[in-house]
Amino acid sequence: MTFYLGASTAAHQIEGNNIHSDFWAQEQMKNSIFDEPSLEAVDHYNRYQEDIDLLKEAGFNAYRFSIEWARIEPEKNKFDMKEMKHYLDVINYCNESGIEPFITLHHFSSPKWLITEGGWEAESTIEYFKKYTEFVVSNLGDSVKYICTINEANMGIQLAAIIERILKQMGINPQVGISEALGESQKEQMLETEKVFGLKPGEMANTFLSQRSDRGDKIIIDCHIAAREVIRSINKDIKVGLTLSLHDLQLGDDSKEAKERVAKAWDAEFLHYLPAIKEDDFFGAQNYTREVFTADGVQKVEDEALLTEMGYEDYPQALEHVVRKVYENFKGDIFITENGIAASDDVKRVAFIDVVADGVKRMISDGLPIKGYFHWSLMDNFEWQKGFSMKFGLVEVDRANQMRKPKPSLYYLGKKFK
Repeated sequence: MTFYLGASTAAHQIEGNNIHSDFWAQEQMKNSIFDEPSLEAVDHYNRYQEDIDLLKEAGFNAYRFSIEWARIEPEKNKFDMKEMKHYLDVINYCNESGIEPFITLHHFSSPKWLITEGGWEAESTIEYFKKYTEFVVSNLGDSVKYICTINEANMGIQLAAIIERILKQMGINPQVGISEALGESQKEQMLETEKVFGLKPGEMANTFLSQRSDRGDKIIIDCHIAAREVIRSINKDIKVGLTLSLHDLQLGDDSKEAKERVAKAWDAEFLHYLPAIKEDDFFGAQNYTREVFTADGVQKVEDEALLTEMGYEDYPQALEHVVRKVYENFKGDIFITENGIAASDDVKRVAFIDVVADGVKRMISDGLPIKGYFHWSLMDNFEWQKGFSMKFGLVEVDRANQMRKPKPSLYYLGKKFK
């Protein structure tokens, strides 16, 4: 079987002018949680051929990118065939170029109307996602072999855990709620959000990156299962999987409390999804760093020199640890669908890739069914709430003129797996 070497992207972060999405609406708010708006992003919508050419020139043979639901269905039950044709053009260009397209149906951003309808805490989202999946896959024909239904289905659970940790540090009971910790500007933001999405007073805008309840987590799982069934009913040859964000969870001491914390965190991040993914064709593992637990909780990284631009630890060894841990319970094909580092200094990225690639090769030699590695990201782009300040890309983009400048890491990674 072919080993796929690729890079990953997400539509909202690179395409530009995703005007019907929930994040676009939030970016325009006066009291926005986003540092800056995405605007034209890096104009991948119009420059996708140039970007795919860069992958091919560097020796890659795969590209993982997302189809934007908000473009396909800008209004409820109104599907845009013109936008579908755009994605078919991208897919066809990949295939013509010898680049295997790996499609993600949902990568964080959603149609604005979906949030008005209750978003990712509403049962109705299951049926909406099913219909969206049906429209897309019915138009794909045989052009795609691999589909990831949902990117990082566990992200809302991870965010809820982070918020709970912060509230406890502030001396606030997480069970009481977050409202006690809100300042005036944040309360104004909530009021503005209600207005933007047409919500009732006090009603939350449940985007995919909102902190997730257990009920909302179950809805996301059911969306994946429903989409998988739809895909297989239309084209049984398409391989389907889910991606999860996974930390390398380590013990900082030998205490009972630390061991319990690690076990609980691994169950939340991975184990409780096993029943939903056991019938999948592959699993998408995504990792960026580790978390070290002691009896007191997650250990803080004291040395600033060891941090990435995102503020978490630069620890490339985490990927090998995580994938080996996944394989203890999931024996199917594994793709590393995201892994990378936020660093303006590309020398750091090359060093990161060196460690990661060696780890992947060791696992393959040991018989683990790793079928591909996708680096995050193909190019510097819009890193959600942090705007364009985080540099994850293998390619630099001058946003004044949208000119692409490949970094040494692009070619280094292309050669590393040869």
